[in-house]
Amino acid sequence: MIKVLLADDHELVRTGIEALLNACDDITVVGVAKSGEEAVEKVSTFLVDVVLMDINMPGMGGVEACRQILHNNADSKIIIISTDNHSHIPPQLFKLGVSGFISKDSPVAEMIKAIRKVVAGDHYLSFDAVYNLASRCLPEYYESPFLKLSRREAEVVTLILQGKSIKEMSNMLILSDKTVNTYRYRLYDKLKIKNDVELTRLAYKVGYFESALI
Repeated sequence: MIKVLLADDHELVRTGIEALLNACDDITVVGVAKSGEEAVEKVSTFLVDVVLMDINMPGMGGVEACRQILHNNADSKIIIISTDNHSHIPPQLFKLGVSGFISKDSPVAEMIKAIRKVVAGDHYLSFDAVYNLASRCLPEYYESPFLKLSRREAEVVTLILQGKSIKEMSNMLILSDKTVNTYRYRLYDKLKIKNDVELTRLAYKVGYFESALI
């Protein structure tokens, strides 16, 4: 039996997908999560074969949750489920080590196929994602600069883009104000920007804001 952890912040989506997967003879949903933080915690609690992870969740978001899960266990099988098929998203995620990417517009049969594929050791992308990845061949394609950031720097970026103050970030990350500012200016240097305004513009430009922070 393939054991699945479902991470999505919408109750109706979770309930619907859970019912559909539990109707399969070889798949069962053993846990659900409403946020990236909860997904990271439950992966370490439940023995799961596959994580179905929504990108656009509150808190740390799906991308950072994937980063942490794969950091803790590089063999984890993660399939991203998202309404966003933009070409910049799958390359970022596959570089992190996720196993699959499907659109929420995909048929149920495709989601089930993706789960079985990644458990068998393969990778899986929905048709829309494959089509959009073709843009990588275009001259204007470039790799997201946010991939240069460390896990902690990515967390700080997420909170900055969510409009959190230094004090709020310090409390959430359990760090001193000085340490948060150190990470902040370090990521400025890596991204070749000078302030939060430029950070927001860059995040929108390369699609990082939509794919990781909403």
